[in-house]
Amino acid sequence: MGKLKMYTDRMSQPSRAVLIFCRVNGIDFEEIKVDISKGHHLTPDFTEVNPLQKVPAIVHGNLKLSESHAILVYLASAFTGIADHWYPTELSRRAKINSVMDWHHSNLRNGAVNYVIHTTLAPALGRQLNPKAAIEAEKVLLSSLKALEDFWLNGDDGGFLCDNTQPSVADLSMVCELMQLEVLDERDRSRILSPYKKVLQWIENTRTATNPHFEEVHNILYRVKKKLEQQRARTAETGTDPSNRMGGPSKI
Repeated sequence: MGKLKMYTDRMSQPSRAVLIFCRVNGIDFEEIKVDISKGHHLTPDFTEVNPLQKVPAIVHGNLKLSESHAILVYLASAFTGIADHWYPTELSRRAKINSVMDWHHSNLRNGAVNYVIHTTLAPALGRQLNPKAAIEAEKVLLSSLKALEDFWLNGDDGGFLCDNTQPSVADLSMVCELMQLEVLDERDRSRILSPYKKVLQWIENTRTATNPHFEEVHNILYRVKKKLEQQRARTAETGTDPSNRMGGPSKI
């Protein structure tokens, strides 16, 4: 079938989830980097791979596939030696994983990605910060965190979603989503996450279960976090407009 080709931007939460899954499970692949901040996802070459111009995307033999959840499910099913806990064969457990992944799109992802963009990353994407949109996104994000705390993580201390004792593709996808909050001002990040003790422990459980690959794939995010911290410090000293703190698309 040929070597798996994976098109990613590591600033993309779904890209990181797919990369970590492959690394943890020893799947051999070629990573082809698509820098969204430089418009690489709009090129004819990538559009041929994914006409929707989104990352991640994979090519495996004759298959071209986009959407991270579909990719994770495909990889867990297509490659041998993948531990069953990632995408269980038992139908009721699998259905629960599918359920939380479906919930993710219109809830946690919708809130987290829009909050981070409208408060922090918009300038890197050639857009203006949008405080009004950030307020609406925060409502969705906080509601989603409460649902995680009270429902999806409300098992018998399994440590992972749906009362599982080991991570699934859903855990990896959603923890990578929440890791994007690392780029926020630390006080803001703490304000948002600190009330949700189960969520914080679940993030650490997933990190531990997938290290060292989790940390390696997130290195780019930590570098951006450090750069933003430095820019915030300069802003505080000089009183410059914080809406310009990313300095344009080339700065990430």
